[in-house]
Amino acid sequence: MKIKEKLHSQKVYICNDDSLYIEQSKYLDILYDFNHSRPSEYEKRQQIMKALFAEVGEKCYIEPPLQANWGIHTHLGNNVYANFNLTLVDDTHIYIGDDVMIGPNVTLATAGHPIDPELRKKNAQFNIPITIGNNVWIGANTVVLPGVTIGDNTVIGAGSVVTKDIPSNVVALGNPCRIRREINQRDKEFYFRNKRF
Repeated sequence: MKIKEKLHSQKVYICNDDSLYIEQSKYLDILYDFNHSRPSEYEKRQQIMKALFAEVGEKCYIEPPLQANWGIHTHLGNNVYANFNLTLVDDTHIYIGDDVMIGPNVTLATAGHPIDPELRKKNAQFNIPITIGNNVWIGANTVVLPGVTIGDNTVIGAGSVVTKDIPSNVVALGNPCRIRREINQRDKEFYFRNKRF
């Protein structure tokens, strides 16, 4: 199996192939250009995003700085907004749906390492895709771990560590992230605590 196939196999592999680093550096150069663009260079940023990511929908906006292992393994739907310091550990695919809002300092990490210390010494790694549904809001300082799927319309509270799948239409938060409640009629009346629309 070629090294690029191993990246997406969901199996443990040894990450020591120089060709991987050479290819990855091309995308890191594109990322550098994105992070050093001016705020007024909206169109330039859009063009850079199209060169960096696997897919970019309409009306996507990412606030620099952005960190990514690759970029090319991340798929953005329409109307995705990410605040400062988004980190994409996209050694395999990250799928982000339409109308997703991502708070500052969020990490989406597809990569992991075996617990066994001898394997870790050899740079052993595995990658499992992350899928984020449509109309999801991920709060600031959240970490989403390998293999997680977050369902449509769900809100992930700030500071969460999402270790398992979260279904659609819920509010979930904490470390580890747990479902607190379903989104309901009260959410149409109150926008924050006891503050009415």
